[in-house]
Amino acid sequence: MISWASFTVVMGMLAATYSTRLIGFFMLRNRTLSPRAAAVMDAAPGCVLIAVIAPYFASGKPHELVALAITILAASRWGMLPTVLVAVASAAILGRWMG
Repeated sequence: MISWASFTVVMGMLAATYSTRLIGFFMLRNRTLSPRAAAVMDAAPGCVLIAVIAPYFASGKPHELVALAITILAASRWGMLPTVLVAVASAAILGRWMG
């Protein structure tokens, strides 16, 4: 069973994450974005992905570095969803096999 402290932390993170989406929606719902602003919004998911995987660039673990190389290769060929799926699968398989 999950403890109340853990449950409270998870609910707090949920509220913080979802509130940023709501604030963005309410601030931008009646506005037309410029092409530059639209490009920034389109690039945001990629920036988040890079922020998540960036610590692995400094990793000394071989399986993480190989998974990172596979992820970079997938990102150069495919879109966001296939790249994330390849990244998660390669990290899990290589971590189990090499780690």
